[in-house]
Amino acid sequence: MLDNINIMRMTSEHINDVMIVEHLSFKIPWSKNAFAEEVAKNKFARYFVAGIGGKIIGYAGMWKIFDEGHITNIAVHPEFRGSGVGGLLLEALLSAADDEGILSITLEVRRSNIIAQRLYSKYGFIIEGSRKGYYSDNGEDAVIMWKR
Repeated sequence: MLDNINIMRMTSEHINDVMIVEHLSFKIPWSKNAFAEEVAKNKFARYFVAGIGGKIIGYAGMWKIFDEGHITNIAVHPEFRGSGVGGLLLEALLSAADDEGILSITLEVRRSNIIAQRLYSKYGFIIEGSRKGYYSDNGEDAVIMWKR
């Protein structure tokens, strides 16, 4: 199945489809305007989408700040979770980071999201801290992970 998935840079044309994945993935989703700003105006943003048969099934984003990257979000449509799409998107971010001279990358992930933590660990991220009460929907702590 992964052979049929295309990873490409996110454009404004992808945003409506990205919003479907966003609403299926997060209790407090980003707004359509937030994604439009990221893609069109944020010179620090690097966003990718995963598509299959013309349908967007996932996306991932990162900010480049000097020689560091901050992964803002990765989401996969529920029907495609566990199929390797998240890994392909993470690989796209890591490849972009490498191409742009990013030396270390960080992210926050819910303490309860063990599946995501395992994915990040598989790609060399390690837990280096936490943010107490980071998530506003339920006050859950975030785990801070770094790949250096």
